Parts: sequence; structure tokens; C-alpha cells
Amino acid sequence: MNTTSPQTGYFYADECNLDAFQELIGQTLDPASVPNACDIQNSVPIYDMPSLAATLADDEKRNVLMAEFADVLMHTAGVLVLRGAYADTTVLDQATSLYETIIQHEKQTSGGGADHFAAAGTNDRIWNSLQKLCEASPDVFLRYFANTAIATVCQAWLGPNYQMTAQINLVHPGGAAQQAHRDYHLGFQTEDISARYPAHVHDLSPALTLQGAVAHCDMPIESGPTKLLPFSQSYRAGYVAWRRPDFRALFEQEYVQLSLNKGDALFFNPALFHAAGANTSDDIHRMANLLQISSAFGRAMETIDRRKMCKLLYPVAKVAYQNATLTPAELSAAIAASGEGYSFPTNLDRDPPVGGLAPQTQQNLFAEALAQDMSAEAFGNRLDAMAENQKA
Repeated sequence: MNTTSPQTGYFYADECNLDAFQELIGQTLDPASVPNACDIQNSVPIYDMPSLAATLADDEKRNVLMAEFADVLMHTAGVLVLRGAYADTTVLDQATSLYETIIQHEKQTSGGGADHFAAAGTNDRIWNSLQKLCEASPDVFLRYFANTAIATVCQAWLGPNYQMTAQINLVHPGGAAQQAHRDYHLGFQTEDISARYPAHVHDLSPALTLQGAVAHCDMPIESGPTKLLPFSQSYRAGYVAWRRPDFRALFEQEYVQLSLNKGDALFFNPALFHAAGANTSDDIHRMANLLQISSAFGRAMETIDRRKMCKLLYPVAKVAYQNATLTPAELSAAIAASGEGYSFPTNLDRDPPVGGLAPQTQQNLFAEALAQDMSAEAFGNRLDAMAENQKA
């Protein structure tokens, strides 16, 4: 199933093999590989967390359970359900009430948040629901995230010192389904940019993030719980394949959905092909808190004032650009060494992914400014505005 070009070591969408993908997703989960699961539905293991409370309290048994979680996420189904992650859902109701207030406030002040994979206004979205819940009620936040079941699966995939983020997604009756996709990091890049990352980065990207969702209400199938394609995370070229019509068509033929109860939590490898389902119910407003947990290792060693560097560099880069004393490739290399080339982390309320999956970067702006003959002052002002929009 190696779909890399033997000469370059890169993945290309036109080289992806649908038959190999179909063979991969045709597997069935072996019950012997998930001895702690209470049930298996459509090859997705279900873990009854109240019955595993003693396991979580015993370090040795907890390590065994974490190894099982990691094996599921990496090597087998790629997805698991923590049934009853919140045995007492009182705190979920309290958080839901706070989130509904936040949604109404944001609609009145800014019209609501845009979305990565749905048109603005289709869903109600709260970016950075993590911080906003803490600001609204530290007590509710404390009890919401004092959850050892969630902490266990996070540590199982990412190890210690992980970084939690969260976004509320509220899909109303009639809300359309998403198209199949993969998630952050490489899943938030365009097809062209994804193809520029070498194959080994595609292999490593999923290990940097864990995707999860906490059900804030009961989610029967008609409410549109997440459509999942077990085993699809193992297809190495998936970050360039998921946009292909034939792969998306196969996803629509083969996906599975699991109904969730309020208090359940779903976690999956970000490379798993998945999509939110259509809410065909008459009266279920499907609310999930989408947890996106990041590895501690996704950070540079030093703090760099790249905005200052860009301002200092721009005048001399502009002269070089206009006089052609440096080639475009040489200028690009210098910009890459100075400006921030990644859109995240950012404040998605003020810096939304308008017109794409990710906001503009300093490097993008630098190249745009040169091409447009932007003045140094105007470039500096744009950089300042970008930095302001990215603040928490």
C-alpha cells in the first residue's frame, strides 16, 4: 500500500489506489485485541467507563488500558467510544446552558463563528470553548475537565503534558452532513500544500493530535452523529486522497455511525476518514464539545519575535525583489527563515479561516506584499493587525 513516488518519496493524489484502500477498510476488529471493551459495534470498540473506574485508579492496570487504547487508535479501528465518560451529566447540563448563552451573545455581537467544513450559519460554533467556559464559570470548568476517563485516552495517545483545546459545534435539525475529510494538522492544509510534505511527515502528523467529542445530548442516528470509516487512518496517502471523488464516494458507501448518549465521548485518530452526519431529526439540536488535544512536542525551542524580523527584513527584501538581485527561490528561503509559516495557534473568532481551511500566515503576507509593491509602513500595519487578531 505504499503509494509514494519511488523517486521523490512524496504522496500524489493521482497515484492513490482505491482498491488498496477498500481492502484496508474491509477489515473487522478482532475482539481479542480489545479485552477491556464491553462491546464492539461496526468494528468500533465501546468501553464502559463506570465499570472501568477501578482500572483507572490502579496505575498498572491503567497503563495496560492505555496501551490498548493506543493500539486501537494506531493499528486497528482508529476510533473508540468511552461510554459514560460522564456518569453524572449534571455538569454537562450546566456547561450546555453556559455555552448557549455564549452562542447567543456571539450571534448578537459578531454574527457567530465560521466553520472549517460547513458554511457560516449552518452550525453554531464556539471557537475556544475551553477558555470561554473557564471565564464563564471556573467551577463548572473544573468539574467538567476533572475527568479521568478523558485524561486517560489523551495520555494513551499523546503521553503526558498534552495541551487541551475545544470547540463547541451545535447542529440544528436540517443541518447538512459534512464531506469526508481528515483533521488537523495535515488535514487542514490544501491538497497542493499537503502534497509538498514528504511521506514521513504524513506518517507522523496523526501522532501530534487526538480528536474527540463529548456528547452534550443524546445523539440517535437521525441526529447525525459522526460518520466514521474504521481502519482508514492506516492508509498512508490519505491526506492527499480524501478529496478525491472516488475515495469520498467509497466513504459514503462504507461509513458507520454509532448513536451516543449524553455523557459519552468519542475519540479517533485525526487521520481517520470521518464527517459529521446530517441532522434529519425534527427536534434534536445536536451539541458536541469537539476536543482537539495536542502533543507537548509541537513547539519550537526558542521564542522568536518574527513580526519584528519581518519588519526589519522587508525593506531590503523589497529592493532585492525589485532589482532581481536574488532569485524567487532565494527570497522564498529567506522569508521561510524569518516569518511565521503556520496559521496556528490563532484566535479563530478574530482570525477565521475565510476562503480556505487556515488563516493567512506572515510568510504568505510577506510574499503578497512584495508582489503588490506594498510600502514598508503598510506591511508593518498588516503584520500588527494580524498579531492583534491572533491574540487570546
